[in-house]
Amino acid sequence: MKHPIQLSDHFSYRRLFRFTMPSILMMVFTSIYGVVDGFFISNFVGKTPFAAVNFIMPFLMVVGAFGFMFGTGGSALIAKMMGEGKYEQANHVFSLLVYATIISGVMIAIISLLFIESIAAALGAEGEMLEHCVVYSRINLIALPFLMLQYAFSSLLVAAEKPKFGLVVTVIAGLTNIVGDALFVAVFNGGIVGAAWATASSQIVGGLIPLIYFACKNSSRLRLCKATWNGKALLKTCTNGSSELMSNISMSLVGMLYNAQLLRYAGENGVAAYGTIMYVNFMFLSIFIGYSVGVSPVISYHFGAKNESELQGLLKKSAIIVAVTAVAMFIISEFFASPVAKIFVSYDAVLLDMTVHAFQLHAFSFFFAGFAIFGSAFFTALNDGLTSAVISFLRTLIFQTSAVLLLPLIWELDGIWLSTIVAECMAVVVTVIFLVCKRKRYRYF
Repeated sequence: MKHPIQLSDHFSYRRLFRFTMPSILMMVFTSIYGVVDGFFISNFVGKTPFAAVNFIMPFLMVVGAFGFMFGTGGSALIAKMMGEGKYEQANHVFSLLVYATIISGVMIAIISLLFIESIAAALGAEGEMLEHCVVYSRINLIALPFLMLQYAFSSLLVAAEKPKFGLVVTVIAGLTNIVGDALFVAVFNGGIVGAAWATASSQIVGGLIPLIYFACKNSSRLRLCKATWNGKALLKTCTNGSSELMSNISMSLVGMLYNAQLLRYAGENGVAAYGTIMYVNFMFLSIFIGYSVGVSPVISYHFGAKNESELQGLLKKSAIIVAVTAVAMFIISEFFASPVAKIFVSYDAVLLDMTVHAFQLHAFSFFFAGFAIFGSAFFTALNDGLTSAVISFLRTLIFQTSAVLLLPLIWELDGIWLSTIVAECMAVVVTVIFLVCKRKRYRYF
């Protein structure tokens, strides 16, 4: 019987894969049931509802991203405290962050519910698309506190040395969504309302199960207790996690900009094609994100324990893993662009051709994306939230916004599809610069 892997262990490639694989699978499975959502809406409800969901999804990702902030920022701080031997303090901070996530989720949900129609209209939705956006959003916002908890626990469970339990929770939540889509959309013809309730149900399940687990006696080093106010720890968490929050918010804002540009250059077909690409894009990038989530508490622990040789080994091994995965992703994308596009838009030949062409161009971005994603997570794990936030801010907002506004002026629609490649390449350059400049401070090489 294999002994449970602990944060304090020495991590070979084998042990690194064993510890991070649940987080990778967790993120991949999350993306898969998002893809299933799109499949049912596109094939059983219609092109306009499908475009509407993709149109409003960036906003829903923005409000849910605060859960990532508490989770990634908190897990880095908690794992560092464990590395320093401060287990009781780590447990109190953990509890405080869970309660802060719940309170924040309720407040954000209420505000969003009050203004969602105005927000969707301001983004450019109108007519039937606006109606679908509002209906889908209102139902999902009811479950927002649970979605934020699910996002937070995806990182906190790794810090608690329970990544496999996190995977189990994600699988259960995903199956809830898939079964809900099949029943509410395909069997009972519930339309976009049925799809929304299927998604909301899965989010409630995903947030509630780990909450109950930590509220009861468990085998991890963390458990919910009566938290004492610790403004310094809360601020440090928000600072640490600001890069992930910034990344998610920026990606969502950029997604809104992409939709606006695509409506201008290609109409509703452009938004639908982009939605299909983003489903696959999220599935592939989730591998990089999952690995970064899984390895970050390990980095934080050894940083707190001042184990420089282990820190150096983790950085080197991670760079090699990311590089090999990036090449594999590109090859797979080029070969399967057409079969994947047919899953979503086979009913429209013009839309299908546009989607395949766009996806084949977009595939080149996979060569670069993983390095910037891991680089940002690496500095978060070192509790250097500012550097991590700068990388994320430049990658997801400045570079992508500039590219999607400027490149279409030269290459029109193709300029939109190429903009991600340019932005990701520039983000890698910035990441390398920071790694070189900060090497003496953190001694990771």
